[in-house]
This record gives sequence, C-alpha cells and structure tokens, in this order.
Amino acid sequence: MNKTIIIQASSKSKGNTNKVINYLNNNSSFNFVDLRTKNIGVFEYDFSNADDDFIPLMEEIINQYDTIVFATPVYWYSMSATLKTFFDRLSDLLHYKKDLGRQLRGKNMAMISNSDANDLRDGFEMPFIESAKYLSMNYLGSVHAWFNKNGDDLHSEAKLKIDEFRQLLTL
Repeated sequence: MNKTIIIQASSKSKGNTNKVINYLNNNSSFNFVDLRTKNIGVFEYDFSNADDDFIPLMEEIINQYDTIVFATPVYWYSMSATLKTFFDRLSDLLHYKKDLGRQLRGKNMAMISNSDANDLRDGFEMPFIESAKYLSMNYLGSVHAWFNKNGDDLHSEAKLKIDEFRQLLTL
C-alpha cells in the first residue's frame, strides 16, 4: 500500500493551503504534518541546528512513507520560505546524515501549490523536479489550486484538478 504524507509549508496553519489539503485529503487517506508546528532552523554549514526537529521528522517520514506531497502557497512567485528552509535542510541528509538521505531513493515526491488565481508562473515547479532527480526520487507531478473571487471556496476547475491529482497519488 502506498503510504502518503502531506507536508504543509505555510505561514498560516489554517489558511488557504490547509483548505486545499483538506479538499485533497477528503477521505483522510493521507497523513499530514504542519511545518509551522515544528522547530526547524535554517541550514548551517557547521550543522549547528542538528538538534532541532528536522532529523527526527525526516526519520519518521523516511521510515513510514513512500510518497511525500509538499503543499505550499505561492509567495512572490516561489515556494514559501518555510518550505525553502525545509528544502535547504535536505543538505543535512547529503552531508552528515548520508545513510538517512540515501533512503529517499526510489520514494515518490509531488507538489500542490495555491494562490488566489490560476496564475502559476512557468518555472515554479523546477525546484521540486530537480530536487527529486538529485535525490533519486520519482517525481509524480503537481497541481495548482486557486480560489473563487470571494476567496473562501476553491474554484470548481481547481477542484477537478485536485481530484485528478488525488488519483495520481493513490495509484
């Protein structure tokens, strides 16, 4: 069975990214972690943040899940700073935690983004694709979600795209 975890990387725990995740995970078949609830410092060349929550979280993810879905709002045409910090910390798995990092090989990665319009720019997905390649992971793809003019509800077209994406994750 494909065990999937969604990693929410937003500045707001109950914001639009969480609404997108709740729609994607409507049958609660995927587990979830909110990076806002974790103490994850920036990457340091001397690994001075080695005692924060990053390594224990990665040990849990690597040992329990086959597929990692990154969920991020679009901030200034890019992934959130929270997710960028998480991606930077993957360097820990390439240096002093190599054995752990090697266990990412063959796992799946996907990404879901959101903003207030269907306006995702070319190139947004590149860091996910290239990181998956570098880590020898399988990149499954991505979906972008957006909201109706009132900002409260997911746009109906975005819901259809998320429904298709959900199917991709459950294959």
